[in-house]
Amino acid sequence: MLSPPRTVVRREGGLYALERALQRRGFRNVAGADEAGRGACAGPLVAAAAILPEGRRGEIDELADSKLLTAAARERVYAEVVARALAWSVVIIPPVEVDGRGLHVCNLAAMRRALASLTTRPDYVLTDGFPVDGLGAPGLAVWKGDRVAACVAAASVLAKVTRDRLMVELDGRFPDYGFAVHKGYITDEHSAALIRLGPCVEHRFSYVNVAAVSGRGNRPPRARRPAIPAPVTAEPLMLWPASEGTVGVASGEQPRPPVPVGEDEAMEGEKR
Repeated sequence: MLSPPRTVVRREGGLYALERALQRRGFRNVAGADEAGRGACAGPLVAAAAILPEGRRGEIDELADSKLLTAAARERVYAEVVARALAWSVVIIPPVEVDGRGLHVCNLAAMRRALASLTTRPDYVLTDGFPVDGLGAPGLAVWKGDRVAACVAAASVLAKVTRDRLMVELDGRFPDYGFAVHKGYITDEHSAALIRLGPCVEHRFSYVNVAAVSGRGNRPPRARRPAIPAPVTAEPLMLWPASEGTVGVASGEQPRPPVPVGEDEAMEGEKR
């Protein structure tokens, strides 16, 4: 039996080249998935998925990796993705889930849930960085996928804008940490607030920098979150509500693959 001809994707083809090549091979609905907040030590982990339409309607001005866009440009692209996408979804994982299940497990589960929530079934799936199994469709993990594939870039914008909005809301509840500015990532300002105030319930106690100031650094990562909220606040742990069927909280632990970055490490090198 003859093997099918190879599909060649040329770098000069731009952000849409990979999807267009897959569509020429019969995979019309190509979904992309990405996350935001993996390296933050506070706030939720957010994953998103999107399927852009074929042709010119799926080509969005300014679309790029969300980390390369200004906040204003991300908002414009977000609105365009929501208006044009064949389907899109967002899943939010609160810090208590990240602490209890582990970062990498939550990351994969969130992307899997976001893809499963799409109202249009994908024919092919592109994920940023990590392979995700159990999708019911062929897929490919793409290194720096948010800079290579338009659907992954669209998902990255959905995840980033959603998470940034949530962190601004959290800043209203916990105004002394500066969440609206650093979005829960590790900065000098954030570190100083942690030392001065201690962590709040929206911090990830499985991260070493949070565990250190909480006095629970000698415990295993998944046992560091106290049963009673930190004394900074008496409010209950937050579970983000669903919104029009596009946002939910992922649950259900999956078999754990090797973790390339320790879940108990504060990943200071990741860009916001």
